[in-house]
Amino acid sequence: MSKVIGSYLISRTLKEEGVDTLFYLMGGPNFDIVMAAEDQGIRCIDFRHEQAAAFAAHAYARVTGKPGVCTAASGPGTLNLLTGVYTAAIDCAPMVILGGAGPVHEIGREAFQEVDQVGIMEPMMKWVHQTTQAARYPEVVSMAFRKATTGRPGPVYIDCGADVLYEEIEEEDAVHPSRAARRTRPAAEPSVVSEVIDMLAASERPMIFAGGGAFFSGAAPELERLVDLTSTPFYTAPMSRGLVPEDHAVSFPAARSTAMREADLVLVVGTRLNWMVQYGHRFNRDAKIVQIDIEPSELGHNRDIDLGVVGDAKAVLTQMLEEAESREADWAGRIESDWVLRLRDVEDDRQARGAAIQNSDQLPMHPLRLCKEIREFLDRDAILSVDGNEILHFGRQSLPTYVPGHRLNSGVTGTMGVGLPYGIGAQLAKPDKQVLVLHGDGSMGMNAMELDTCVRHNIPVVTVISNNAGWTARTPDRRKPGRELGFTNYDGMARELGAYGERVEDPNEIKPALQRAFDSGKPAVINAIVEPTAAGVSRAWGGSRME
Repeated sequence: MSKVIGSYLISRTLKEEGVDTLFYLMGGPNFDIVMAAEDQGIRCIDFRHEQAAAFAAHAYARVTGKPGVCTAASGPGTLNLLTGVYTAAIDCAPMVILGGAGPVHEIGREAFQEVDQVGIMEPMMKWVHQTTQAARYPEVVSMAFRKATTGRPGPVYIDCGADVLYEEIEEEDAVHPSRAARRTRPAAEPSVVSEVIDMLAASERPMIFAGGGAFFSGAAPELERLVDLTSTPFYTAPMSRGLVPEDHAVSFPAARSTAMREADLVLVVGTRLNWMVQYGHRFNRDAKIVQIDIEPSELGHNRDIDLGVVGDAKAVLTQMLEEAESREADWAGRIESDWVLRLRDVEDDRQARGAAIQNSDQLPMHPLRLCKEIREFLDRDAILSVDGNEILHFGRQSLPTYVPGHRLNSGVTGTMGVGLPYGIGAQLAKPDKQVLVLHGDGSMGMNAMELDTCVRHNIPVVTVISNNAGWTARTPDRRKPGRELGFTNYDGMARELGAYGERVEDPNEIKPALQRAFDSGKPAVINAIVEPTAAGVSRAWGGSRME
């Protein structure tokens, strides 16, 4: 018989659950979790701030579809994870968070760094647990993975008290975790599937709107096949771009508003009717709405719908495909329907109107010209993380994505500072892919020291900074206290930290600079000086248009 401590049991179970990467910042009492994880062969990446570690774990989940795992020290260490946990919670992304904590047996005595971490975390979590016996760690950790990934995904939290982490037990006395060897997916009733296909066949102006539920269920192939077969124009939530390649014959990103305003049928797959679609009211008020979601409470939330289908996106789309494939005559000629031609005309017109600025040699360069150079340089399967204000909007307009899980941005929360940590998580998830972070200069400053993390761990993320010398666009006729930051010397900072750094002002030098950055094999920063007055177009929180 051998004696082990709680930290070892946690790490052993992480390995059993297939974890290959742990994101953390060192400290007590979770230090032994990390050491035991390293002994198990788990790659452990330490950050300069816990927030960035949580962001990276979120990105890892978004790229792989598997839970990201992070840990932090007690008190302020665990509380520093909160913003990253929040972005994952709102994004419905699976994460397992191991929070170091003071001794359980001293709760209420004002122990060192004592704070109600469980109570603070609980509102954002699918599940929380404060373990009081080391023997239960295998059971609890395994349960955490099950909770994070079943139904609608999300983050879960385990509070790890110091006394429990260091409790010594006989290894054979640990509670063995229970797992399902195989699980089925919840599907729809066959009659309902036939009804949805009937509605799709009868509609003249259909569109599909898909999101995270489609990604995490692995439904991208089924979604693409349905789009191929029925020639139905499609759109996705911002963090789910690439579910269907955005150069598809019925991809019309610049006609998004037109499609939503004029569609007579909207098939909503695995995404919520939240503020990003004006709580569902961005769609034509007379359109029929069919919503597919694994979470029943989302069906009809914020807007009346015509049919709510409870089910896993992959399972239901598979059913729909079988029905649609048996009725191929219904889709004949749809690729040249009046609806597709209408959206294609709008797309072509808007792309033509933006061509001049995208090809402009003006100085300082326009952010859209920067985006064009990046678009033409990147591999088709590159992973792109975009973070900022103006550059987020310009990137949305001009940078396509072709692969599921390969587009990361601020998402529903609009959280800034995510860009570089997301890039780190993405590069660790897929080290053989190009990873480019497109940052605003303001948002870059929030986690810029993670360049040091990249250097220490040899993570060759390339960051391009659209540097407009401040927060948001400069508006001479409008007062903006705190807006001005100056053209921060991020390229110099990168070089001082041991990364590749280059400042670029001429738009014709962007591609050569990108080539040098990727060829360096190092983490890299290209500090691109852009026009400070260039302003993107967004949507106000309530859904109204704003400039």
